[in-house]
Amino acid sequence: MPLYKSITPNSQTTVKIWKITESYDDLINGISLKSENLERVLGMKSELHQRGFLSVRHLLAEFGYQDSDLFYDENGKPHLHDGKHISITHSFIFSAVVVSDDVVGIDVEKQRDKITIIAHKFLDYEFDYLSKTDEDYIKKLTRIWCVKESLYKLFATPGLSFKDHCLVIPFAIEDDKTYAWIDYDNKKYRYNINFLEFEGFTCAYALV
Repeated sequence: MPLYKSITPNSQTTVKIWKITESYDDLINGISLKSENLERVLGMKSELHQRGFLSVRHLLAEFGYQDSDLFYDENGKPHLHDGKHISITHSFIFSAVVVSDDVVGIDVEKQRDKITIIAHKFLDYEFDYLSKTDEDYIKKLTRIWCVKESLYKLFATPGLSFKDHCLVIPFAIEDDKTYAWIDYDNKKYRYNINFLEFEGFTCAYALV
């Protein structure tokens, strides 16, 4: 069973990461899907997306949940019927789920050079401490993207902008933690950020 990593950043929070090595057939066996989710999976054109979706359901099982325990609100944010907070992500061959008593957000991304092309769309304040000549520039950009994606998932508010409303405090590539802010509607919200990297991927999760 490819549960890749399990992390407990505090007594209220657990992160689980899955490495997707199984076939679609192997993944769909052993789990029960709500009818609308089965229809959704069968309608996906990419097997990679199908496997990502199904691996998340296996992660839910690792937490003791079923597909039927998960639902989404009008903003697309996932929730659990027992009231615990959850955030979900998958990218290529990895998926991750975080469950907590408090509001959380998580993102996993593959480190790719193409992120430099869109950097201007999600960076503002962060340009002050980034250098394009830094050998870790791609990794740092990917971290910042993951942080802002995590904040976006956590906040789940229409109109929130990565560039205009989310700020990531400076960090060194050796750091596994930093802070980030959401500055939105004349209010400021501060979050604790944790990083990890594995096999060319970056994961960041945001906690209150």
